[in-house]
Amino acid sequence: MIIFNLSSYNPGSFILVGIPGLEQFHMWIGILFCIIYIVAVVGNCILLYLIAVERSLHEPMFFFLFMLAMTDLVLSTAGVPKTLSIFWLGAREITFPGCLTQMFFLHYSFVLDSAILMAMAFDRYVAICSPLRYTTILTPKTIIKIAMGISFRSFCIILPDIFLLTRLPFCRTRIIPHTYCEHIGVARLACADISINIWYGFCVPIMMVISDVILIAVSYTLILCAVFRLHSQDARQKALSTCGSHVCVILMFYTPAFFSILAHRFGHNVSRSFHIMFANLYIVIPPALNPIVYGVKTKQMRDKVILLFSTKGTG
Repeated sequence: MIIFNLSSYNPGSFILVGIPGLEQFHMWIGILFCIIYIVAVVGNCILLYLIAVERSLHEPMFFFLFMLAMTDLVLSTAGVPKTLSIFWLGAREITFPGCLTQMFFLHYSFVLDSAILMAMAFDRYVAICSPLRYTTILTPKTIIKIAMGISFRSFCIILPDIFLLTRLPFCRTRIIPHTYCEHIGVARLACADISINIWYGFCVPIMMVISDVILIAVSYTLILCAVFRLHSQDARQKALSTCGSHVCVILMFYTPAFFSILAHRFGHNVSRSFHIMFANLYIVIPPALNPIVYGVKTKQMRDKVILLFSTKGTG
């Protein structure tokens, strides 16, 4: 039986190499990521500010949008700044606690984003299918319970990943061919059986996210059935416009995320450079595009954004 040194359970630090095979383009890729990150931070901060100060936006839909904006900021900030330091400064080293912290916030915010999208789909279902009962079903107390419930659920799903990694001995290479730490990628560096890491780290979060997707699909199927039964053309267009923005956000979020996860588990023929590049999309693209989509597609938000900038322009 192999006996590992105690020091092997505290590996010190890892090396993040960025995007293997594209090292000569790191500078330019970093500029692109930086621009997208700035758009994400500015856009989400504007959303947070408007929802916080405008009383007319103190509705359940905008409360969930507030949560989505905050989670998007966590998602992008957990990954992009470290990626830029790798690309521009060559700061590839990351401590083991730092790696675990980054991994937790990336995975937690991803699972929480999924749960928030599910809550937003439920909000739209109640608003369109039971409009007269909307205020009695989605009371402030109920909204707080939903927010606390999905936040706690996401925390409980991701926290075991940390303990599953801290139990592993690391006596092989500590080079991670990626721009950020993620559970299975770090676990594969261990010199021990990681079957439980693969089972839990892949199956449990994915099953939760898939259940969210199924509930979202059911909600929007019922919404579409209700919308096409509306007699008013204006009401139908308004409902479709609101739901359209949600569907855009859902597709932008799940498409690159699922591709990255499935490619990491099954896509052995997928180019590593392409896989890592695509894996970065779901931590930079949705947080940047969500404020733009909601700002353009949601009339209440669009009016407030126009008012905000027109007031500053004349001031």
